[in-house]
Amino acid sequence: MKKILREILNTSLYLLGVLCLVYLVIHFVGQRTQVQGSSMEPALSEEDNLIVDKLSYRFHDPERFDIIVFPFLQQEETFYIKRIIGLPGETVQIDEEGNIYVNDELLDEGYGKEVIADPGRAIEPVELGEDEYFVLGDNRNNSVDGREPSVGNIRRENIIGRAWLRIWPLSKFGIIRHR
Repeated sequence: MKKILREILNTSLYLLGVLCLVYLVIHFVGQRTQVQGSSMEPALSEEDNLIVDKLSYRFHDPERFDIIVFPFLQQEETFYIKRIIGLPGETVQIDEEGNIYVNDELLDEGYGKEVIADPGRAIEPVELGEDEYFVLGDNRNNSVDGREPSVGNIRRENIIGRAWLRIWPLSKFGIIRHR
């Protein structure tokens, strides 16, 4: 009887330890997320399953062109995945031809699937605060992003993490390229 109780206790402690470890990894290191919609095509597609790196931004700030995950503050339990275009303290503007300017200099980037048809609120200069980022989807004409007032500038504290690894579909398995 004593041996059975000891085995039950050991097994229970082992399972508790595993659960604590899983909780710590999910809460502080990484988590799985699924892409919904086409706003990040061609880089990411509908129903791609990703692992989000939640740890690296504890040691360094997000960088231009990083693909990040953040909550959509207008709807509970909704998360967006977009590419960082503007960094803290910068000014972002998109002209009527779809050109993106950061601090009045044309941004050299090739992530957009197409020319931006609607610059949204970025038709006027968007000044970013000391902890704010401007984001766009790669599928620029099919993306709700920083051009929309409902999304706006993304505060550093709201960034959950950086898209790191695509785990599904298996045919596309691999590290996600940001640059």
